[in-house]
Amino acid sequence: MSDDIADMTLDEIRVLLAPVLARHAAFDGWRKEAVAMAAAEKGVDADIAALAFADGPVDMIDAWFASIDARMLDALPADTLDALSIRRRIIALVEARLDLLAPDREALRRAIAILALPTNAARANRLGWRAADVMWRAAGDTATDLAHYTKRMTLAGVYAATLLVFVDDESEAHADSRAFLARRIEGVMRFEKLKAQVKGVGGGERLSLARFIGRLRYPAV
Repeated sequence: MSDDIADMTLDEIRVLLAPVLARHAAFDGWRKEAVAMAAAEKGVDADIAALAFADGPVDMIDAWFASIDARMLDALPADTLDALSIRRRIIALVEARLDLLAPDREALRRAIAILALPTNAARANRLGWRAADVMWRAAGDTATDLAHYTKRMTLAGVYAATLLVFVDDESEAHADSRAFLARRIEGVMRFEKLKAQVKGVGGGERLSLARFIGRLRYPAV
């Protein structure tokens, strides 16, 4: 183990190992064996790595998802997102996550199964919220009222539903998952347009994802 790694905190060890954990979890499951393999790959002492992930599988999944958050932001810097509409920013951010998850779909499948356990429901909800919050902040959302919460709850549900399609998607470049995502968003847009017409606003009003996503909730699945 190099001196630089030896001087790392446990949080820094988690960040170092998180991106490669999924590769090993695909074969060994989200268990200590995957941590040991990731540690060996990165030159980290196995006992220190085990201590960094002492809380078990959900702790490992949490760290992996956090690494996806960070890599998504690297893939779509602010100047790239600024050139897009709010609607396109959200779609681009979700699609960037799918691209990052694609090499490790078996690990993702195992992670979803673990998070679906009743004992992990609260943690799963927090992870979904965090992903949605990171995406909305990257998209430029600054809402602090009730819309702040409804936007994130809705996006978390859309993202979760898309992941369930994605894990079994064998289409080229995961086209089916991208189409599913587009349909879900289009469905929200149609609903919002109908509401506007009922209220007499008129169908010609320009609708943005930042507005309609805060008005409709999809259940997390």
